[in-house]
Amino acid sequence: MNKREPSLNILAFLPSKAYNIFIAVIAKYTKLGEMQMNWLRRFMMGRYGTDQLSMALIILSLLFTWIARLANLPLLTLIGYVPLGLCIYRMLSKDISKRSMENYRFAMLMSPIYSKFKKAQLRFMDAKTHRYFKCPNCRTKLRVPKHKGKIIITCPKCKTEFTKRT
Repeated sequence: MNKREPSLNILAFLPSKAYNIFIAVIAKYTKLGEMQMNWLRRFMMGRYGTDQLSMALIILSLLFTWIARLANLPLLTLIGYVPLGLCIYRMLSKDISKRSMENYRFAMLMSPIYSKFKKAQLRFMDAKTHRYFKCPNCRTKLRVPKHKGKIIITCPKCKTEFTKRT
């Protein structure tokens, strides 16, 4: 009879033979999992992998497929596989400089959209404590604290003064 490891007290109800079989099965699958992961690591070595463009392609593919299923359009389902195939091609590519340049161009294209969402998010988070006004002269957005009553706001850019209620 083998002594049981104290860290596995959860399995104390199992008979000794069943416990040993359980431990052997876990050890086998753990080693098998390690071997599979090592194979995947070796396979992906020197390949590009994922980036923002790849994730956008996956989302686009899922969106096309979802819309095609809802609208019962089989052609759109096939079109939805194109971005997925392109994403897989990019992930397995060994031409890292080309793929990173594609991702850079995509990031430059998407940066104005990201910045607008970020500004909207910050403004939403500030909604309880601050109000935003535009300067009547230069149209600069100004942030002032809420609940201060009627105040005179001075634009830091053009020094125009105007009165608003917060």
